[in-house]
Amino acid sequence: MAEPAPGAGLAGIYNARVLAPDLATSGQPDAGELALIAAAGYQTVINLALHEAAYALADEAGTLRALGLDYVHIPVSFEAPTRRDLMRFYAAMDASTGRRRWVHCAANKRVSVFVGLWLHQCRGVPRDVAFALQRDLWQPDAVWARFIDDMLAAPSG
Repeated sequence: MAEPAPGAGLAGIYNARVLAPDLATSGQPDAGELALIAAAGYQTVINLALHEAAYALADEAGTLRALGLDYVHIPVSFEAPTRRDLMRFYAAMDASTGRRRWVHCAANKRVSVFVGLWLHQCRGVPRDVAFALQRDLWQPDAVWARFIDDMLAAPSG
Protein backbone atom coordinates (compact mmCIF):
# COMPACT_ATOMS: atom_id res chain seq x y z
CA MET A 1 0.00 0.00 0.00
CA ALA A 2 1.25 3.50 -0.82
CA GLU A 3 2.28 5.67 2.09
CA PRO A 4 0.77 9.10 2.72
CA ALA A 5 3.11 11.89 1.68
CA PRO A 6 5.62 12.83 4.41
CA GLY A 7 5.58 16.20 6.11
CA ALA A 8 2.55 17.97 7.52
CA GLY A 9 2.01 20.11 4.44
CA LEU A 10 2.33 17.41 1.80
CA ALA A 11 0.28 14.94 3.82
CA GLY A 12 -2.55 17.46 3.78
CA ILE A 13 -2.84 17.37 -0.01
CA TYR A 14 -5.96 15.44 -0.97
CA ASN A 15 -5.21 11.70 -1.34
CA ALA A 16 -1.44 12.35 -1.43
CA ARG A 17 0.76 9.27 -1.63
CA VAL A 18 4.51 8.76 -2.05
CA LEU A 19 5.23 5.75 -4.26
CA ALA A 20 9.01 6.12 -4.55
CA PRO A 21 11.64 8.75 -3.73
CA ASP A 22 11.07 10.27 -7.18
CA LEU A 23 7.30 9.77 -7.53
CA ALA A 24 4.31 11.05 -5.58
CA THR A 25 0.65 11.36 -6.52
CA SER A 26 -2.42 13.21 -5.27
CA GLY A 27 -5.69 14.88 -5.97
CA GLN A 28 -5.70 18.57 -7.01
CA PRO A 29 -3.21 20.63 -4.97
CA ASP A 30 -4.00 24.29 -4.32
CA ALA A 31 -1.44 27.03 -5.03
CA GLY A 32 0.06 26.84 -1.53
CA GLU A 33 0.38 23.08 -1.81
CA LEU A 34 2.15 23.45 -5.17
CA ALA A 35 4.68 25.64 -3.35
CA LEU A 36 5.13 22.88 -0.76
CA ILE A 37 5.66 20.35 -3.59
CA ALA A 38 8.37 22.60 -5.04
CA ALA A 39 9.97 23.13 -1.63
CA ALA A 40 10.05 19.34 -1.11
CA GLY A 41 12.26 19.02 -4.19
CA TYR A 42 9.82 17.84 -6.83
CA GLN A 43 10.79 19.12 -10.26
CA THR A 44 7.96 18.08 -12.59
CA VAL A 45 4.20 18.15 -12.11
CA ILE A 46 2.02 16.08 -14.42
CA ASN A 47 -1.70 16.92 -14.31
CA LEU A 48 -4.27 14.48 -15.70
CA ALA A 49 -7.31 16.57 -14.70
CA LEU A 50 -9.26 19.02 -16.85
CA HIS A 51 -8.46 22.73 -16.62
CA GLU A 52 -12.14 23.60 -17.12
CA ALA A 53 -13.32 21.79 -13.98
CA ALA A 54 -14.57 23.71 -10.94
CA TYR A 55 -11.71 22.34 -8.78
CA ALA A 56 -8.95 23.38 -11.23
CA LEU A 57 -6.57 26.23 -10.44
CA ALA A 58 -6.94 29.37 -12.53
CA ASP A 59 -3.33 29.19 -13.77
CA GLU A 60 -1.60 26.04 -12.59
CA ALA A 61 0.97 26.23 -15.40
CA GLY A 62 1.92 29.81 -14.49
CA THR A 63 2.06 29.02 -10.79
CA LEU A 64 4.42 26.11 -11.41
CA ARG A 65 6.59 28.09 -13.85
CA ALA A 66 6.98 30.78 -11.17
CA LEU A 67 8.07 28.05 -8.74
CA GLY A 68 10.63 26.71 -11.24
CA LEU A 69 8.84 23.42 -11.93
CA ASP A 70 8.13 21.78 -15.26
CA TYR A 71 4.44 21.27 -16.00
CA VAL A 72 2.81 18.70 -18.24
CA HIS A 73 -0.94 18.76 -18.76
CA ILE A 74 -2.65 15.70 -20.21
CA PRO A 75 -6.40 16.32 -19.90
CA VAL A 76 -8.06 12.94 -19.36
CA SER A 77 -11.84 12.82 -19.44
CA PHE A 78 -13.00 10.83 -16.41
CA GLU A 79 -15.91 9.53 -18.47
CA ALA A 80 -13.79 8.50 -21.47
CA PRO A 81 -10.06 7.83 -20.92
CA THR A 82 -8.20 6.90 -24.12
CA ARG A 83 -5.16 4.94 -25.17
CA ARG A 84 -3.80 8.20 -26.64
CA ASP A 85 -4.03 9.80 -23.18
CA LEU A 86 -2.14 6.86 -21.69
CA MET A 87 0.59 6.97 -24.37
CA ARG A 88 1.03 10.72 -23.74
CA PHE A 89 1.39 9.92 -20.04
CA TYR A 90 4.00 7.23 -20.73
CA ALA A 91 5.90 9.74 -22.89
CA ALA A 92 5.76 12.38 -20.12
CA MET A 93 7.02 9.88 -17.57
CA ASP A 94 9.86 8.86 -19.90
CA ALA A 95 10.73 12.50 -20.64
CA SER A 96 10.98 13.27 -16.92
CA THR A 97 13.12 10.26 -15.97
CA GLY A 98 15.72 11.28 -13.40
CA ARG A 99 13.51 14.06 -12.03
CA ARG A 100 11.25 14.01 -8.97
CA ARG A 101 7.68 13.87 -10.28
CA TRP A 102 4.36 14.75 -8.68
CA VAL A 103 1.40 13.41 -10.66
CA HIS A 104 -2.12 14.58 -9.87
CA CYS A 105 -5.67 14.75 -11.10
CA ALA A 106 -8.82 15.75 -9.21
CA ALA A 107 -8.88 12.93 -6.64
CA ASN A 108 -5.92 10.65 -7.55
CA LYS A 109 -8.25 8.20 -9.31
CA ARG A 110 -7.17 8.77 -12.94
CA VAL A 111 -3.59 8.94 -11.71
CA SER A 112 -3.84 5.69 -9.75
CA VAL A 113 -4.88 3.84 -12.91
CA PHE A 114 -2.36 5.52 -15.22
CA VAL A 115 0.50 5.01 -12.75
CA GLY A 116 -0.55 1.38 -12.22
CA LEU A 117 -0.52 0.74 -15.94
CA TRP A 118 2.86 2.53 -16.31
CA LEU A 119 4.43 0.60 -13.45
CA HIS A 120 3.19 -2.71 -14.85
CA GLN A 121 3.67 -2.19 -18.58
CA CYS A 122 6.73 0.05 -18.63
CA ARG A 123 8.58 -0.89 -15.44
CA GLY A 124 7.66 -4.58 -15.19
CA VAL A 125 6.13 -4.29 -11.72
CA PRO A 126 3.75 -7.20 -11.01
CA ARG A 127 0.12 -6.20 -11.57
CA ASP A 128 -0.98 -6.67 -7.95
CA VAL A 129 1.84 -4.40 -6.74
CA ALA A 130 1.47 -1.88 -9.57
CA PHE A 131 -2.23 -1.35 -8.81
CA ALA A 132 -1.89 -1.14 -5.00
CA LEU A 133 -2.43 2.64 -5.11
CA GLN A 134 -5.62 2.27 -7.14
CA ARG A 135 -6.98 -0.39 -4.78
CA ASP A 136 -6.13 1.83 -1.79
CA LEU A 137 -8.11 4.75 -3.23
CA TRP A 138 -11.10 3.41 -5.15
CA GLN A 139 -12.88 0.65 -7.02
CA PRO A 140 -13.01 1.56 -10.73
CA ASP A 141 -16.44 1.89 -12.30
CA ALA A 142 -17.34 0.06 -15.53
CA VAL A 143 -15.64 2.68 -17.76
CA TRP A 144 -12.34 2.50 -15.89
CA ALA A 145 -12.43 -1.27 -15.37
CA ARG A 146 -12.89 -1.72 -19.13
CA PHE A 147 -10.12 0.82 -19.83
CA ILE A 148 -7.70 -1.05 -17.53
CA ASP A 149 -8.55 -4.41 -19.13
CA ASP A 150 -8.21 -3.00 -22.67
CA MET A 151 -4.87 -1.34 -21.91
CA LEU A 152 -3.49 -4.44 -20.22
CA ALA A 153 -4.44 -6.48 -23.29
CA ALA A 154 -2.69 -4.03 -25.65
CA PRO A 155 1.05 -3.62 -26.13
CA SER A 156 2.45 -0.69 -24.11
CA GLY A 157 4.17 1.06 -26.99
